Amino acid sequence: MKEPVVSNSTCLIGLERISCLDLLRELFEPVIVPPKVQEEFGRALEWLTVMMPQNTELVKLLSTLVDEGEAEAIALAKEQNCLLILDDRKARRWAKTLGVRIIGTAGLLVKAKQRGIIAKVKPLLEALKRSNFYLHPELEKEVLNLAGEEP
Repeated sequence: MKEPVVSNSTCLIGLERISCLDLLRELFEPVIVPPKVQEEFGRALEWLTVMMPQNTELVKLLSTLVDEGEAEAIALAKEQNCLLILDDRKARRWAKTLGVRIIGTAGLLVKAKQRGIIAKVKPLLEALKRSNFYLHPELEKEVLNLAGEEP
């Protein structure tokens, strides 16, 4: 059985740019996004579940600290008690403070390799970087190490 996940737009956009968006639904079910993330992503997909966070006060508070899509995604993941795909360092810190479990786009690729969905992580990381997806060099080394691949 697949676990549910809430996604921020960075992951959706990055995976779409490298034609790997289907990895999300191969790993998770349902894939949930808040309305602002849907808007930032710019397209509707039948397998994306759009859900509004109920705790509007938390969303307002988080919106003063991170962007609105991230704020909605963090609040929704907290409410749904599920994993959150989030890449922004500041937003990740706030999510962790609230006890939300997180994974980044690069970590998602490692998970896909571990499950046998993809053969290698490195070519996809390279493609992400070519598509203007920022990945800190130290994080890239760590991810490749976790994937059992050479930097």
